[in-house]
Amino acid sequence: MASDNFRPVYHPAGHDNELRAAVQDLRTGRWLAMRNLLAGTSDWGRWTQRTQILAAVAAGSDAVQAWRAEEPESLAATVMHTRVVVERAIRAHRDGHTRTQELWQQAWEACRSATRHAPDDPVPWVCLLALARLDDRQQMDEHRLAPPGPMLFPGPWGLLAEADKRDPFNREAYHRMLQFVYARRSDGSLSEAVNFVQWAASAAPKGSPLHALPLFVRVERYRRENGHEKALDLHWVTEDATRDALRAVHLWFDHADLAEAALPDLNHLAHALWGSLQFTEGARVFEALGPFYATVPWAYRTRSPGDAAQAEDVFVRARSRCLSSREGRNGPSG
Repeated sequence: MASDNFRPVYHPAGHDNELRAAVQDLRTGRWLAMRNLLAGTSDWGRWTQRTQILAAVAAGSDAVQAWRAEEPESLAATVMHTRVVVERAIRAHRDGHTRTQELWQQAWEACRSATRHAPDDPVPWVCLLALARLDDRQQMDEHRLAPPGPMLFPGPWGLLAEADKRDPFNREAYHRMLQFVYARRSDGSLSEAVNFVQWAASAAPKGSPLHALPLFVRVERYRRENGHEKALDLHWVTEDATRDALRAVHLWFDHADLAEAALPDLNHLAHALWGSLQFTEGARVFEALGPFYATVPWAYRTRSPGDAAQAEDVFVRARSRCLSSREGRNGPSG
């Protein structure tokens, strides 16, 4: 039910209660909960998502280093070390740090070592894909392989294939590839990104979050075009935008295990349905989100994208509009 008192909660772990507990411990420098959580994670999709979120927290501490010192033979600790050094290299690149090249080399070597020590794990290959965006001139051979289909671009297709071999249609692998597409073009063109996400989604099975990929590109185009500054913005209500949103509902949302769905995917879908005036479908997604939200894409619908409070307000208004539509259709609750 829509409520004037509702306030959303930001937490990268979302509905994953065990991950939220591990993140809390990790923020205080303790690593045992992380180790135990990963020891009980057998699904590659969830493994990839959990290690990514944990690494974003662990990159600011020496918790993983302490874990490796205690358990040097642990494959999970090796993978988390790889995650952490990759995260640090990406942050250094983003911030223009003078040590970027050094950290990039360390991260690349850690990834290659992890592919040998954990040969069945897709994460080291996903990490190599994450590092590919740092090679914005595509100087490395593995970053300019011929594409697997027409209308695609030279890129790290071999890395994507290795991740795919271990976990077909791995969500993060394809998102990392999309980030590579953005980084390789300095002219701001999104045509390659559109071709890539359409290619990826066309091959993905029902229930795959890759069916939400086109929504991310649509948000990126809106961001680059400063859509929020236009007096009359029809970006979200076009036939193409509505089709992308409903396709994500019918091919992903309706078949997915929503308890394991990534918060960015749910937020982009809720945003797309609200923007395309599909309020009843949007209500279903907001209900699946529960109290959780992510700042993006809502921040791009404000005049100050860096203002988290404004992004939260847009989310609350969109949620209220969609839930009110459902309540009006079903009648007031008792």
